[in-house]
Amino acid sequence: MSNPLKKTMVYLGLADEEEVYEEPAPQPRARKTEAVVEKAAPVTPIHRPAVVRQPTPAPVSEILTVHPKQYRDAQVIAENFRDGIPVIINLSQMSDADARRLIDFASGLSLGLYGRIERVTSKVFLLSPENVAVSGDGGVAQADGDAVPFAQP
Repeated sequence: MSNPLKKTMVYLGLADEEEVYEEPAPQPRARKTEAVVEKAAPVTPIHRPAVVRQPTPAPVSEILTVHPKQYRDAQVIAENFRDGIPVIINLSQMSDADARRLIDFASGLSLGLYGRIERVTSKVFLLSPENVAVSGDGGVAQADGDAVPFAQP
């Protein structure tokens, strides 16, 4: 009964089984195989410590100041910030709509790379990477008394 159709019909009960199947007796393992297994070297697993990628704190050797005129200048900001360079963004030469869009991008960039974004004045922002600490009041924009053009109503 090597015909698959016949086997299916027997399984479904549509045909009678003509042949009786017997399971073949298990064959004893050959000594040659066992000898090969016994001669194999034992396997020792290697436990490697987990590698944690953390940026090494290096002294800040440069700070990039950018005066973007269009949104496409965001690429320069992103490339330098990704390399661990703090970036000062002066938005005074941009329209309010493009400036908002660029700050939204910079906020996502800093969040994605574990950095920080801080407002220095109403149109100047500082992007600092994870390994750079910025100290100060954090209230410079409020102390200047400048109107915040990016605040939501």
